[in-house]
Formats: sequence, C-alpha cells, structure tokens
Amino acid sequence: MCHRLQLQSTIVTKLRSRHFPFLSRYTPASFSCGRDLQMEEGKVALDLLVADPALLEKKIEAIRLAGPQKLQVIADFDATLTKFWVNGTRGQSSHGLLQQGNPEYDAKRQQLYEYYHPLEFSPTIGLEEKTKLMEEWWGKTHGLLVEGGLTYESIRQSVANANIAFREGVSELFEFLEERDIPVLIFSAGLADIIEEVLRQKLHRSFKNVRIVSNRMVFDDGGHLVSFKGKVIHSLNKNEHALDMAAPVHERLGYVDGPIDDNASIKKRTNVLLLGDHIGDLGMSDGLNYETRISMGFLNHNIENSLSCYREAFDVVFVNDAPMWEVIKLVSRMCSSGR
Repeated sequence: MCHRLQLQSTIVTKLRSRHFPFLSRYTPASFSCGRDLQMEEGKVALDLLVADPALLEKKIEAIRLAGPQKLQVIADFDATLTKFWVNGTRGQSSHGLLQQGNPEYDAKRQQLYEYYHPLEFSPTIGLEEKTKLMEEWWGKTHGLLVEGGLTYESIRQSVANANIAFREGVSELFEFLEERDIPVLIFSAGLADIIEEVLRQKLHRSFKNVRIVSNRMVFDDGGHLVSFKGKVIHSLNKNEHALDMAAPVHERLGYVDGPIDDNASIKKRTNVLLLGDHIGDLGMSDGLNYETRISMGFLNHNIENSLSCYREAFDVVFVNDAPMWEVIKLVSRMCSSGR
C-alpha cells in the first residue's frame, strides 16, 4: 500500500506566491537527517517541499533570462519518470520487468541481483571497490542476457505484461519541451531498448527531443541479442561523461526528422533541470560545466527518515508519488518571456 506522508501544519512558512504560484501551498521544513518526522492526523498532506525558496527563485530567474536555448533537462527513469506505486503495488523497474523467456537465466540474473544489490548500498564499501563490483554485476548480467538467447520479442512481451506506468504529466512535459527544442536526456543504468519500448507502449508516441543514455543492445537480423554497444553504464557512472551513448528515441520508433542537437551542442546548454529519485542522481550532471542547476528529487519510500536529507540535497522535493504538473509549471516559468 502506498504510504502517504502527512506533515504538521506548524512547519508552514509563508512563500511569495507572486513568484511561486505553483509552490504557494508548499514550504520548507527543518529536520535533522535521519530523524523521524512527527505526524498528526487531520493535517493536509504536502507533496512538495522547497529548502530555500529565495535561492530557487534566483535560479529560475537566471534560467529564464538565459532563454530556452541554454536549457536542458536531465532525468532518471525508474521511479522518477515512472511511478513508484502502480495499481497498489511496487511498480517494476525497466531492468526488473525483463523476462527473457528462459526461466534458468531469469533465475541466474535474480541470484546476481540478490548478491550485488546489498553491496551497491553498503556504507562500508569504498567508492572505488563499489564501482568495480557494479561493473562486475552489470557485465555478468549482460553476459547472461546474451547467453540466454534474449530476443527483442521477449522485450516487447515483458513490457506489455509489466506493472510499470509513467507519472501523470510526463507526456505533457516532454511535449512542452519538444515545442521549445529543449533536449531531454534520460539517464539510466538499465537497458535503453527496454526504456524505448516502455515509451512506445505506455506513451504511444515518441519525442524528437528525447535521448536515452543507457546500455544499448545489438540484435541480429532475426531479433536475437548478440552483444552490447559501447561501455557499460551502471548505477555509479550514469552522467554526462557517458553522453556518447545517447541516441534519439526516434531512431527505433520511426521518426524521419533529423536528430536534435549533437552532443557538443547539448554540452553548451549550461542550464540544467535535473530530476531524480536518489541523492546519487545528482551526479548525472557530472561532466557538464553548468552555470545554473535546479534539482528536483522524488522521494518515494522511507519518507520519514529520508526527507531532511533530500531537502538538503535537492532544491525541490516531491513525495507521495507526485505527478509532473508542478514540474511543468516550473518549466513554463523558466521559459516565459516576462515576469
């Protein structure tokens, strides 16, 4: 069951709604990291919190003055663009939904997950060692997918049967950005081909401005996986250093128009709106010499213990599986021609 956060109304402080009409009912709060939030029945659930409204206003104005041509959006995929809760249960990730039609190899991949996943979040393992472990995990998993005879048809069927859904407003956000030629880079440690299929089946359209930076498969003429393209992108290196792996979604989905900005041009877009569900997602903009970055965090679980950490890390924090409508309002303000 989806856990709903309720915050005491005593944390509410006054925002300048003239500048933040989309934030008028949301406020910052002061908590110690890891400390439980006090909860009180009968109070209105807040879906969005802002750590420093004045700083956020300053960033929005800086991006607005620079113009849409300087802006890019960087977004994580799983539990950021997609919902954390789907039909009352935990939604599947783009990697977790894959069933390759070979139970033996599905079981082997699950065994790898059970071994390596705790190591990914272990506080006692250093970054260098953890990076090697992640490369090892991803390499073994990719090897099993090839060895187990994965086909593109299995990907289609896996997505069709998956418990996965986009947050409300994602399609409208992409459309708004596409109309203004603002690129969207979806960074994922998963599989680009699965993400593309989720976009196709769940949004029923593609967007010329959307690129996916993720692990890409190579299929033979019969639709069988034969290899992976380029370097491995795992949970600890998904950032703009991996931009060479990016490709427009419409390459597979049949768009005939030319691609959006090339990678060099994208790197010249030095204002960033970053969307992620883990504090580690803030590293997605590493490798980009950005001027202004607005970070928006989607806190999906363990809310009481994690909210203050997210509030300190992100400019804006969403809880309760919030939709994208407030993000669209913020982007609209950043792209406006007047105050």
